[in-house]
Amino acid sequence: MDLKKMEDRIKELEKQVGTMKDLEAINRLQKAYGYYIEHWMYEDLIELFADSPDTVLNLTYGIFHGKEGVSKYFSGMNEMTQHREFLHQIMQLAGVVDINAGGKTARGRWYGFGAVAMPRRNGIFQVFTSGIYTCEYIKEDGTWKILKLMWNPIYNAPPSIGWVKPDKATITMSRENSLVTNPPRFDNPRNLNTQYPSGYIVPFHFKHPVTGKPSTDAKRNAALKKKEG
Repeated sequence: MDLKKMEDRIKELEKQVGTMKDLEAINRLQKAYGYYIEHWMYEDLIELFADSPDTVLNLTYGIFHGKEGVSKYFSGMNEMTQHREFLHQIMQLAGVVDINAGGKTARGRWYGFGAVAMPRRNGIFQVFTSGIYTCEYIKEDGTWKILKLMWNPIYNAPPSIGWVKPDKATITMSRENSLVTNPPRFDNPRNLNTQYPSGYIVPFHFKHPVTGKPSTDAKRNAALKKKEG
């Protein structure tokens, strides 16, 4: 291989590595969105979005423009979302992301599936939900951010209407009702309750993808006086 071909090959490989790094950064960005929105960590959510005037948040609730609009929506829902019984666990699944020509913008598509519990004046609205996120991303000052995010709902299924036939369904999950006659004995008891409605946020091992700062989970958990264990 002559020198010119070798140089071209090196450039090609460098481009491929750069694309792989970009894809990983975008995947990380979108997955962080899913973790932050579970407990409506609005400070962290807002910073995931681009500073561009073209930023758009498109939801069934309505459409919000610019980062100011994103901030208005997420912080404006704070009164309800700080309630201990609030839950918005939408997993970011099966993502497909493509980098556009030029390497500064990208598009992605993700399934969203999870459980939602929203406190209302007369009780808690609960539902299993599924939909598709269609997103656009932009690299600002070397960092990937969300430029446009659109939520496309597919279905909402109240838990009382399940997928198991009523004559086969059971609401009991006790050990006495288990088919396991000789269950394994644990080595140590689990002292941490992470189940809804504890309000506990499982700590993040990663820093905020845009700001580089620790996420606000520690601050929120400190108010609950709970820790891992």
